[in-house]
Amino acid sequence: MVSEGMSPENGVWTEDERVSSTKEIYRIKLPGPPNIGEGKPENQNHAIIFTRGEALQTIDMNQDNYMEEAFKIRNVLQEFLKNQGQRPPTILGLREHIFTGSVSSLAWFMSYQETSFVTIGQRLLANPLRVRFHYGHPDLFDRVFHLTRGGISKASKTINLSEDVFAGFNSTLRSGYITYHEYMQVGKGRDVGLNQISKFEAKVANGNSEQTLSRDIYRLGRRFDFFRMLSCYHTTIGFYFNTLISVIGIYVFLYGQLYLVLSGLEKALLLEARIHNIQSLQTALASQSFIQLGLLTGLPMVMEIGLERGFLNALKDFVLMQLQLAAVFFTFSLGTKSHYYGRTILHGGARYRPTGRKVVVFHASFTENYRLYSRSHFVKGFELLILLVVYDLFRRSYQNSMAYVLTTYSIWFMSLTWLFAPFLFNPSGFSWSNIVDDWKDWNKWIKHQGGIGIQQDKSWQSWWNDEQAHLHRSGLCSRLIEMLLSLRFFIYQYGLVYHLDISGKNKNFVVYVLSWVVIVAIFLLVKVNSFSYIFY
Repeated sequence: MVSEGMSPENGVWTEDERVSSTKEIYRIKLPGPPNIGEGKPENQNHAIIFTRGEALQTIDMNQDNYMEEAFKIRNVLQEFLKNQGQRPPTILGLREHIFTGSVSSLAWFMSYQETSFVTIGQRLLANPLRVRFHYGHPDLFDRVFHLTRGGISKASKTINLSEDVFAGFNSTLRSGYITYHEYMQVGKGRDVGLNQISKFEAKVANGNSEQTLSRDIYRLGRRFDFFRMLSCYHTTIGFYFNTLISVIGIYVFLYGQLYLVLSGLEKALLLEARIHNIQSLQTALASQSFIQLGLLTGLPMVMEIGLERGFLNALKDFVLMQLQLAAVFFTFSLGTKSHYYGRTILHGGARYRPTGRKVVVFHASFTENYRLYSRSHFVKGFELLILLVVYDLFRRSYQNSMAYVLTTYSIWFMSLTWLFAPFLFNPSGFSWSNIVDDWKDWNKWIKHQGGIGIQQDKSWQSWWNDEQAHLHRSGLCSRLIEMLLSLRFFIYQYGLVYHLDISGKNKNFVVYVLSWVVIVAIFLLVKVNSFSYIFY
């Protein structure tokens, strides 16, 4: 918009003069609907054409800068003129200072976790591994380099949910060079509540599952040498894939133990080992307890705190974090990452999850906690709990209790964590007035009928329909895999039926058929009761 040459009277424009004194020079025509991609990268690619100069710094809305740090920007810009090896850098990585660590214990855990990643973690990624990408702001971009290579973001819907890292993929694939510098930092506010943190981790897990299926990771893997390929895998999608495999391994272990104890194989193996005085099996089962301690997961945080503030302070903070249930929080986060990564790999449907990043710590109702954690934590934690109880009931007659404790205590800890962590970290979660209000809100949510226009927080039916929406867009192969995974529950029935006193130790197949008749009869009674309740 430009002026037509009019001059204001008495040095002041009137409203009519301001409107009539401008004219349109050009307009940007959109190639279709305005929401054609992810919001944040779309905004970045649109805004880059209005920038000037040779460098761009990307800043999030939850970031802040400090005056003393701003004086260093001239030194940072000089890094673009240095040749790093054979060419100058195209992205300059900067560290972040998490200033929300004092809001709550969860915010403290997240601040230490984030601090270890943006310092000792990215320092190692940049040199010597050379697999650092763009993990978020406040990195500096070579504007000319990226403007001629597709911009600083990829904005395709769903696949580029984690748009930041694709900028690093794109820069590396197009012969760019990414460095990291710690002498300048920018403030950043992180999530402070469990629900906000879980939504953020769910979004990141969804983004990593889409990265796993993307052509960018495929091309990087094909063009990297062997060592950079392994480094790239371990520091991007490999972490989430290993998390998923760890959780699946727990299920395989417990269902395998359940099969052995219900079939009588475990009893026969242990009795045979005792007859021949063989201790290797018992030792092998008990030795994994040392691996299951999981204390090594906090090693990066301890190392970074030790480097910056001294190892005595690092040890004190680590002990204090354990007393504030840091192990419970990180175990709960393990379930969040594995669930959303695995479901998105199988069915797709990654989407942005707004967290709000509220500074105020507030009480979350039981209805909200149930909607967020039912499928990802509560159902799975309850399943693991039943597996552990059934296994304990049938192995008591021949197995030492200490061996059972050593082999299953970490799984007990994980299942109880998945079930009760949302209540432990919920502010005023055990206040009687809040419990009464949550119970009333829960009953209202359960009884409210869903329908068109009814939101998830208003009706259980609307939440359930949205929770199962991914199955409608899944392919045939994904649905078959989902059905095969659900068949694991028949191990309960098939094994328990023949161990009930009512069967009289009869191994005939008719007993199994009769158990199905009982299940169908119970199901029909429940349905008739529910229909009669609705009718009246």
